Amino acid sequence: MKKKISKLPFKGTAEQERELQAVIAENCHDKSNLMVVMQKAQDIYGYLPFEVQNMIAEGMQVPLEKVYGVATFYAQFSLSPKGKYNISVCLGTACYVKGSGDLFDKISEKLGIGADECTEDGKYSLTACRCIGACGLAPVLTINDDVYGRLSVDDVEGILAKYQD
Repeated sequence: MKKKISKLPFKGTAEQERELQAVIAENCHDKSNLMVVMQKAQDIYGYLPFEVQNMIAEGMQVPLEKVYGVATFYAQFSLSPKGKYNISVCLGTACYVKGSGDLFDKISEKLGIGADECTEDGKYSLTACRCIGACGLAPVLTINDDVYGRLSVDDVEGILAKYQD
């Protein structure tokens, strides 16, 4: 599944940039530390927008394409921000055959976002994952650390209502 780039404007702070520049300065002597820098950058910003990838590329003196290639190759990196409530729908085989694709579509429709997107207010993000190891509860979705299983599309509105704060 191809990662989507966020459509939301970048909102990094000067403090975050200082923190990232310190990480880069600590690691720029060794290009093999690129992944370490990227992991710390994601910890700082929560994701790796173009602006952050560019800072990393310049600071580490590597092509921007290399940073982007690493960010899109490894599942641990995200190119879009996560919402306050990150909804992850399992699309593994057991969940999919029991209707998780329909769950995903219903949530997408209700929130007005697609895979790897975040609502404009930053409240919700939606991702698809492959098997969370709860096949006996299929179909399954998680919202942050909360797990919901044996679901149907009729359950979606009630679940989302719990996260209206």
